Amino acid sequence: MTCRVLIFWLLTVQTLCGQNRIDVNIFRTVNDHHTPFTDGFFKLQTNSVKPLLYTSTAGFLLTGIIAKDRKAEDTGILLLAAGIVNFGATHGLKTGFNRNRPYEALDNVHLPTGPEGTRSFPSGHTSTAFAMATMVSLQYPKWYVIVPSYAWAGLVGYSRMALGVHYPSDVLVGAMVGAGSAYLIHRLRGPILRTKDRVFH
Repeated sequence: MTCRVLIFWLLTVQTLCGQNRIDVNIFRTVNDHHTPFTDGFFKLQTNSVKPLLYTSTAGFLLTGIIAKDRKAEDTGILLLAAGIVNFGATHGLKTGFNRNRPYEALDNVHLPTGPEGTRSFPSGHTSTAFAMATMVSLQYPKWYVIVPSYAWAGLVGYSRMALGVHYPSDVLVGAMVGAGSAYLIHRLRGPILRTKDRVFH
């Protein structure tokens, strides 16, 4: 059963990351509609990912240690673990599929941020944002945590198309990889947190 699911998923990915008409049309719809304001807004969304990853991970850890808040400390550790798994999965797929970015494959792409150095599939910014949103939502399952977390992650994904650096399928699979990485780490939180306790306590 697991093998069939994996094969189906890989075939779906192969289809998504091809130059299919729907993927390109959706990309064009998003990328062709821009203003100086939207460019600035979406640059802000894209550029928020790495600072928020570092500050939120460190913030939860420090808050947990200083305030003796076990849940915050655990959240920091789980964010770090999810980030590592997500990074490995995302960059493994980038290397394996080696997909060109939209501005490399299409004409007249709006590219306000300039070219990027890695492959297109999947979106690393999106996978990181969804890994963070999913982990924080699993740790703090309240609507006022879940809604803004996923709204921010969704805007990050949209920004990658608006800025001309990713197709919709890059963003979709990036979201799946990020959310899946966080969910996996959350399922494994027992042994991860026991290891943390043996090392740090």
